[in-house]
Amino acid sequence: MSTCSVSKGCFVFKPSTKKRRLSDKTAHDFRSTSNDSEDTDLRFVTCQSLWNQIKSETEQIQENLNKQLLDNLVSFLSRSHSDFQKKTTEWTCRMKFREIPTAALVLGVNVTDHDLTFRGLSDVLQDNITPYVALLEAKDCPGVKNLMQKLMGQLMNCDIDVDSLEDEDCVQVSQNRIRCSMPSLISWYDSVTKKTETPSKKRNSSSRHWQYPPVVVIFKDMESFTTKVLQDFIVISSQHIHELPLVLIFGIATSPMIIHRLLPHSVSSLLCIELFQSLSCKEHLSTIIDKLLLTSQFPFKLGEKVLQVLINIFLYHDFSVQNFIKGFQLCIVEHFYSQPLSVLCCHVVDIKKRVCSLSHDQCENIRRLPSFRRYVEKQESGKQIELLTNDSFLKEETQKLLEDLHVYHENYVSILRCLHVFTSSLPKYPLGKQIRELHCACLENRVWETEEYESSLQLARMLNKTDLVTMLQQCVEILMSSSGKEFGRAVEKLKQFLTQFQNLEVAEASQERDVSVSPQKELQKKTDLYHLQKTLLELKESRRSKKLTKFEMLRFEVVDYIDSLVRRYLVPAEDRTLHEIVYFNAAAVLRGHLNAAPRTALHTALNNPHWYLKNQALRCDGGGISNKAPDICIVYKLHLECGRLINLVDWLEAFSTVVMAAEEPNADAASSDQVDDVIHARFIRAVSELELLGFIKPSKQKTDHVARLTWGGC
Repeated sequence: MSTCSVSKGCFVFKPSTKKRRLSDKTAHDFRSTSNDSEDTDLRFVTCQSLWNQIKSETEQIQENLNKQLLDNLVSFLSRSHSDFQKKTTEWTCRMKFREIPTAALVLGVNVTDHDLTFRGLSDVLQDNITPYVALLEAKDCPGVKNLMQKLMGQLMNCDIDVDSLEDEDCVQVSQNRIRCSMPSLISWYDSVTKKTETPSKKRNSSSRHWQYPPVVVIFKDMESFTTKVLQDFIVISSQHIHELPLVLIFGIATSPMIIHRLLPHSVSSLLCIELFQSLSCKEHLSTIIDKLLLTSQFPFKLGEKVLQVLINIFLYHDFSVQNFIKGFQLCIVEHFYSQPLSVLCCHVVDIKKRVCSLSHDQCENIRRLPSFRRYVEKQESGKQIELLTNDSFLKEETQKLLEDLHVYHENYVSILRCLHVFTSSLPKYPLGKQIRELHCACLENRVWETEEYESSLQLARMLNKTDLVTMLQQCVEILMSSSGKEFGRAVEKLKQFLTQFQNLEVAEASQERDVSVSPQKELQKKTDLYHLQKTLLELKESRRSKKLTKFEMLRFEVVDYIDSLVRRYLVPAEDRTLHEIVYFNAAAVLRGHLNAAPRTALHTALNNPHWYLKNQALRCDGGGISNKAPDICIVYKLHLECGRLINLVDWLEAFSTVVMAAEEPNADAASSDQVDDVIHARFIRAVSELELLGFIKPSKQKTDHVARLTWGGC
């Protein structure tokens, strides 16, 4: 914020007004899609409430997943800390060899998620170990001098403008200037630790830390740091390790071997390295999907194509769980923004109240839903008339259908987990190894009509007894822990199967004890040619008409019963009435937001600048070129009329003709020369910008030509 006053003065700015205006503007964006402001406000509040619940859930998930890693790092730093505190033999030996305690933290290629991990690590360290934590990035540390400036600036809690200190090696704390060097850092550390030694003063912020807390330096992206910067900093730090309890943490995206590739042995030998591995990003994604989508806790759901778009972006672009969550947030906002009936996308306890408050226009919106039309067509004529004409009857039926949809989700998730228990261990994984793959298959169509499902049943009918019993026990646990009320009979049936398997084991054991045929009597059987041929014929006949054993018959019954549960409860969501209210299926909209098309956007901006600049004076119909357009737009349109090679002289003349179209012809020679120079400079700048954007390049064939790189140019 700024003021227009020339004189000095005191100006008051109230932040609450700005926040209130921002909130009002956000709500107004929702209102712009509907004439019913009251209903729109409710949609906006519902969207905010739902996202806050999902956000808190995701944060809790990430905290739980990173807990083990952070605990291990804290334990490592505590050991290094205690060694320095007590001056033990181990620390003395390490000091003698000048080794720096170093944690190699392998986080994976999902670089965009590393910031969250390091932020959590920094908070944990400052709460439990030390207040002196510095996070360094390669872009801020092109040299050792910049590294020391950033390090000391963060440790001393002062802001540093590196550009202003480009020729200086010192930082300003209060009114004192401190030189950025390791001795200065050591003297500062001694001064701050001596303040906490005095028993008369009560320590407040440092009371949870030790007397000599370590100085932790986190290199967030070690692979991006210059080799010489790392080498020089490590060598300098090792020479002062007996004076400063320094601990390094390397954030690694690829492999721990990068440490030995970047650092020679003479430098890496100065580090006492311990390796830490974070959880796989795929496992992280599976947990997020399991807690957010495969649950009845949240009423909002994703359609199959939308979920596939988010998963494909994750698997083929960035492996970023944070971007997946942001995409999920975008789906929520887009659904509540574009779907008027999303006001009914709420928890079960609120359904009755919101359905009763629906207006006539909203009732008409329900009647227009494709799934509701199919539902009406299946009803008898009297009920059809009531549904299409009576709003009160429609509201009662809508409430019942939404409650049935909620029950469907509860049952769907439970049976989906049971089916995944049976299919996740089959050879070649016909229905996928991850439950998200099975979920997408069930959302796409009737899964029991696919070839993959048939092959899964055939493989399941060949499971051994141990695996089958284990799977049944897991299914019993899933159904018993489910909130669905329809699985009492299913649980009893599965328990009966388990009891029958136990009885089979007892019967087989007793049969083995009772059968005691004397081997000598068996050998006394006739072994002539006639009896041998007869025995072979009997064996062939028995193979042709082989009777199933009791175990095989029971195994077939188990698989058939699971198949019946799948056919009953895993019906695709699109077959359910009013699924449009809770499911977001606009995959094309989501793809347009997340999958950027820079070439199309650049062509639109350069060819039609009025779309971005919001200036209708720049609009030209019929393929004309406006002389009021930006220079790069004029140059771009002119270059579209050329072939593979563009003559710069002709290009300049055409540019000058367009630009001078609105100029007055009455001008003296001196001014015209100046105008030519200005136009020439503008042309060179515009051509350079086109080259920077990748549309043209210098040509080796002709010195006064450039080559096109797009639309057929090469």
